Amino acid sequence: MSRLPPWLQELLPILALLLVIVALVRRVPHVDVGHTQAFRKRRFFNWFPVGLTYAFLYMGRYNLNVCKNALGARMTTEDFGHIFGIGAIVYGCSFVLNGPLTDRYGGRATILVAAGGVAVTNVAMGLVLKLGLGGNLVSTFTLLYALNMYFQSFGAVSIVKVNAAWFHLRERGTFGGIFGILISLGIYFAYDWGRMIVERFPVHWVFFVPAAILSAFFVIDLLLVRDTPGQAGHVDFDPADASSGDEGPRLTVVEVAKRMLRDPVIVTIALVEFCSGYIRNAIMQFFPIFAKQTGSSVFVYKHWGMLLCVAGISGGIFAGLISDRVFHSRRGPVSAILYGMLVAGSALTIGLLTTPLVGWVVIFMSLAIIGVHGMLSGTASMDFGGKKNVGVAVGIIDGLVYLGTGAVSLILGKVLPEAAAAKVAANWRVWPLVMLPATVIGFVLALRLWNARPKSKAAPAH
Repeated sequence: MSRLPPWLQELLPILALLLVIVALVRRVPHVDVGHTQAFRKRRFFNWFPVGLTYAFLYMGRYNLNVCKNALGARMTTEDFGHIFGIGAIVYGCSFVLNGPLTDRYGGRATILVAAGGVAVTNVAMGLVLKLGLGGNLVSTFTLLYALNMYFQSFGAVSIVKVNAAWFHLRERGTFGGIFGILISLGIYFAYDWGRMIVERFPVHWVFFVPAAILSAFFVIDLLLVRDTPGQAGHVDFDPADASSGDEGPRLTVVEVAKRMLRDPVIVTIALVEFCSGYIRNAIMQFFPIFAKQTGSSVFVYKHWGMLLCVAGISGGIFAGLISDRVFHSRRGPVSAILYGMLVAGSALTIGLLTTPLVGWVVIFMSLAIIGVHGMLSGTASMDFGGKKNVGVAVGIIDGLVYLGTGAVSLILGKVLPEAAAAKVAANWRVWPLVMLPATVIGFVLALRLWNARPKSKAAPAH
C-alpha cells in the first residue's frame, strides 16, 4: 500500500465503499414503476455526467479553504470567514433569480451556465494569485468569490430540475442517496485533491485545475444531458409528485413563490435546511482550520476529504434506502433521526474538544448532515415542489441552506481565536457551542415533517 501514489491511497477506500454500495443496492429489490432496461441505461447517462459536474462544482467552491490554509497569514480566519460568508449569502440570495430561470429554461441549460461561469471565475481567482493582480487580496477575492457563488447556485437547482423528470417519487429516496454521494465526492475532490495540488504546485493551481475539469464537463453535458425522457427518445411519465395532474397555465414566479411560501411543509423544510447549512459549514470549513492551528486529530485532518467522502456516501445511501424502504418514501423520519445524531455529536464535541477523538465525532456528524441535505434539498424539494416548479422550490430550500452557511461563517470568523490563542484547543470551545442550538432547532423542526407527503393535483382514482 505504501508504494502506491498518495492520491491512489486516498481513493482506494472510496472505491471500495462504492463497490460495496453497488453490490448492496443491486441485492435490494428495485421499486418497480414500469421503467425499461433501456430507459434506466439512458437515465444513467443523463444523471451521471450532470452529477459529476455538480461534484466538481464543489471542487471549485471549497478550494477556497485549501487556499486559505496554503496562504497562511495572507488570509486570516476572519478574512476567510468574511470571503466565504459573503459568497454564501450571495449564493443563497441568487436563488430568487436562478430558481425561476431554471424552471423556465431547464436544468440542462443552467448546468452549462454553472460549469462555464465557475470555470471562468476560478481562472480569475487563480490569475489574481499567480500575477498579483487586484490590489487588496481580501477585497478582490470577496468580489470574485461572490461572483463564483452566483454561478455555483445554478448547480443544485439544475441537477434536481433535470432529475425530477427522470425519477418517480417512489424511487427518489435512492436518488437522494446518489445526491449525497455526489456531494461527498465533490468534498473529497475539493479537500484532498486540492491539498495534493497545493503540496506539489503553486497555490493558484487549486483554482486552475477545477476550471479545466469543469470546462471538459461543459462539453460532455452539452452532448449527453437532456431535460426530459421525451427529449432523449423515451416516453415521459407522471412522477406522482406535487405537480402531478397540474395541467393549468404556467404561473408567474411571484405566484409560484407565494404558493410555496404558504405551504407549511416547504417552509419547514427550508428552515430545517437553514440549520443544515449552518451546521455543515461549521463542520466542513472550520474543522480543518481548528485541526491545522491546534495540531489536533492529525489523521482525520490529513485525510479530511477522503473521510468526509466515506461518511457522506454512507449517510446518503443510509438515508435514501431507509426513506424508500422503511418509511415509504417519506423524508421527514430519516431527517429527524439524522438530526438526533447531530444533537448528540455537537454535545460530544464540547466534551471531547481537547482530545484526538474530536475529529471522529465531526466525521460522524458529517455523515448525518450530508444525509439530511440529500433527503431535503435533493429529494423533498422534488417531491413537494413537483417537476413543474422544482426550480423555485430548490431556490427557497437551498437558498436557506446558504443563508445559514453565510451566517455561521460570519459568526465564527468573528468569535474564533486568532494567533497564539488559536493554537490551544480549549480556546475553541465557542465553536461547538455555536453549533449546538442549530442542531436542537433542526431536530425539533424535522420532527414536524414526520408524516409529510406531497399532495398531487390528479383526480383521485375511483
